[in-house]
Amino acid sequence: MAPSKTQFGYRRHPDQDRVATNAAEHPVVVVGAGPVGLSLAIDLAQRGQSVVLLDDADRIGEGSRAICFSKRSLEYWDRLGVGQRMVDKGVVWSVGKIFHGDSKLYQFNLLPEQGHKRPAFINLQQFYAEAYLVDRVEQLPAIDLRWRNKVVGLEARNDHVALTIDTPDGPYRLHAGFVIACDGARSSLRQMVGAEFTGQVFEDQFLIADVRMTAEFPTERWFWFDPPFHAGRSALLHKQPDDIWRIDLQLSRFADPAVEKQPENVRPRIARMLGHDKFDFEWISLYKFQCRRMDRFIHGRVIFAGDAAHQVSPFGARGANSGLEDAENLAWKLDRVLRKASPQALLDSYHIERSAAADENIRESTRSTDFMAPNSHQEARLRKAVLSLAKETEFGKRMINAGRLSTPSVYETPLSTADDEAWRGGPRPGASLPDAPIAAASGEAMYLTEAFIKSGTRFTLLEFGNGAAADTPEGVATVRIGGEGGFADSEGLAGVRYDAEPGTAYLLRPDGYVAARFRHPTRPALDAALARAAGQN
Repeated sequence: MAPSKTQFGYRRHPDQDRVATNAAEHPVVVVGAGPVGLSLAIDLAQRGQSVVLLDDADRIGEGSRAICFSKRSLEYWDRLGVGQRMVDKGVVWSVGKIFHGDSKLYQFNLLPEQGHKRPAFINLQQFYAEAYLVDRVEQLPAIDLRWRNKVVGLEARNDHVALTIDTPDGPYRLHAGFVIACDGARSSLRQMVGAEFTGQVFEDQFLIADVRMTAEFPTERWFWFDPPFHAGRSALLHKQPDDIWRIDLQLSRFADPAVEKQPENVRPRIARMLGHDKFDFEWISLYKFQCRRMDRFIHGRVIFAGDAAHQVSPFGARGANSGLEDAENLAWKLDRVLRKASPQALLDSYHIERSAAADENIRESTRSTDFMAPNSHQEARLRKAVLSLAKETEFGKRMINAGRLSTPSVYETPLSTADDEAWRGGPRPGASLPDAPIAAASGEAMYLTEAFIKSGTRFTLLEFGNGAAADTPEGVATVRIGGEGGFADSEGLAGVRYDAEPGTAYLLRPDGYVAARFRHPTRPALDAALARAAGQN
């Protein structure tokens, strides 16, 4: 069952009627209408920026592709107005189980504590996510989404980028203040700026089969090492909406992709796994693990995000989720630069933070791949020993790597003197804000992430009441927990999660990351932290 609308018609735009020497000028052009490009365009539009969004196709991509979306991604989509729709359709899960042979080694819970608005993960086919994002785009007049507009030429200028765009009516030109390349792993824009991926392509292959069936399996992530139905290899099972189940099977590096993808060859494998053949195929694909990235995510006024900038293996749900973290990191910074509230140098922090995050994802993805598909006898012996230890010991269980799942990035952030004070816990500068249940003065129950959205997702001071409110810099919103007129810490969890004492405060960036924290903020300290986070010093 696919979204009601997946194909969109090409429409000629007035920009195409201008002569090349008088090309239309736009502040931002986003290339690629996948989850990352769509989300970035929505974020910018909600911040008041006009965006041209180009896609070389006229339809939402086929096949489920990415299916696991993290709590952090859902919180971001809440800010974009689509989070609830994603959760309503998606399959909610937090428990995973690891098997060796036909025995369960252990299980884990990715969100064992209560008091969060969003679950650890949902499983949702990428085409649903894209459809809901397109629906949101169509509600925002600041976004001009142009289907079947393919960028075929790029010329970097001092103060803009000149693009040549091919359409069914022929080519036309336009000028962009900034171009954001979200055009995927085979990015043509990456080739146009002369950049390459560096990293590793692993030889082992994995088969994806999305099958439709009625099954009583629980909504959990099940991973097998050396299962009886697929001896010597590994397998993964996930539930998706509409009675669709995602099955990943490890194949030999020597397997012929054209042969392995044939339904008549896939069916016996799946039937052995399920113990029956009462299922229909929705999608079949083959992939290799790839752990690669660009050296620089910024090339003048061309900025790369998502798979166009970095690639990791699908295990661990690090691809789409890290791309969405790119979008939320870049949008507020680009908005400030376009409004001249921050210097263009602020964009350098996008590359610094997100390339470090890409390196972390690549390290984890590489470790997962090495454990799941050993490249040497030594690695195979190590895995065998770890799997044996895991049956008897807790430390052995922790050593198993079946694709450690995506977690929010923690950025290296310069610490202020305030952070030298005693902190027993709470998010450090560079970490994302933890959620917690709170209550409005009216008694309305809500969550801290919702209060942040109501503040306008701008720089926000999260205060824990102690008499008078802090003297906040101009343009900084306030969310106050406790004190007169503030939100109530309805279950006591906000105070615990933020290691709050009376007077504690956190300066949050517009993407919900902690810029600085204070036991007793002063105006000079807040001014300095704001300037540092906004690239003004």
